[in-house]
Amino acid sequence: MQKLLEAIENEIKQIEYRTQPPELYAPIIYLMDLGGKRLRPLLALLGYSLFKSDWETILKPALSVEIFHNFTLMHDDIMDNAPLRRGKLTVHEKWNTNTAILSGDVMLVQAYQQLLSVEPRFLGKIIKRFNECAAEVCEGQQLDMNFENQSIVKENEYIEMIRLKTAVLLGFSLELGGILAGENEDVTNQLRNFGEKIGIGFQLKDDWLDVFGEAQKVGKQVGGDIIANKKTFLLIKAIEQTKGENKKKLNDWLEAKNFDKDKKIEAMINIYNQCGISQQTLDKIETYFKEAFEILDNLHFTQEENKTHLKNFIEILLHRQN
Repeated sequence: MQKLLEAIENEIKQIEYRTQPPELYAPIIYLMDLGGKRLRPLLALLGYSLFKSDWETILKPALSVEIFHNFTLMHDDIMDNAPLRRGKLTVHEKWNTNTAILSGDVMLVQAYQQLLSVEPRFLGKIIKRFNECAAEVCEGQQLDMNFENQSIVKENEYIEMIRLKTAVLLGFSLELGGILAGENEDVTNQLRNFGEKIGIGFQLKDDWLDVFGEAQKVGKQVGGDIIANKKTFLLIKAIEQTKGENKKKLNDWLEAKNFDKDKKIEAMINIYNQCGISQQTLDKIETYFKEAFEILDNLHFTQEENKTHLKNFIEILLHRQN
């Protein structure tokens, strides 16, 4: 795993950007240098490694999903008015909103540039699937914004939104590895389904960490979802389950226009605790990871020993604290 991560970081440093105007490209380098889990390219390499051992040959297309992911983060941070990303100033805070929008656009172009390195026999299918995935990510983001104006969001609606916004890119990352390894559509579809299950669990864990994580470990403002009345799994379950005085308190905080942020976070966490929302969320997360493992266990691979590496990595995601 460490070897793969080091190779990914080294490949990121090798990316050649145009240089003029510098204000356009500096934010891209800044954001990519902030690090992160490199989850998506890692999954692409792990997916490929289930079938072939020469994973170094697909580093460039694997980076396409990481660049695309960071492009979405740059724009999402603008929409969310987020001050921090991975513990550092977001691009729109460090530069300005217009620069962040334009630099993000160039990142999307760069993601396609990385895909041009794949064998011609795979290129058409990969571009088609990449485009479908990219559109779904945008659909998920739009649904997320739609939820801001909905008083009630159902659990199944929320799960579908995070499947689109977050999980499909993880699914495509694994699918990409399978396609580049020359596997048939049935296998690559199963890899995608496996990745989407992981992705839903991953996002639910993000929701949980935003409320119950430690700011220093998480690397961003804890309680940001609470402050923004974001319709996360936790809030949806609280709205469903609160009664009496707690229901009134919950509604008062959700309707408040002027409030002390720390007091709101404290009050909402207290309501969540009284409803047992933390454990409900953790149980839901475990369910999706269990379903993912069941898919993986029913697949057979040329490099069967590498299934253990993939499983161990997924376990790390399940129990992560950031």
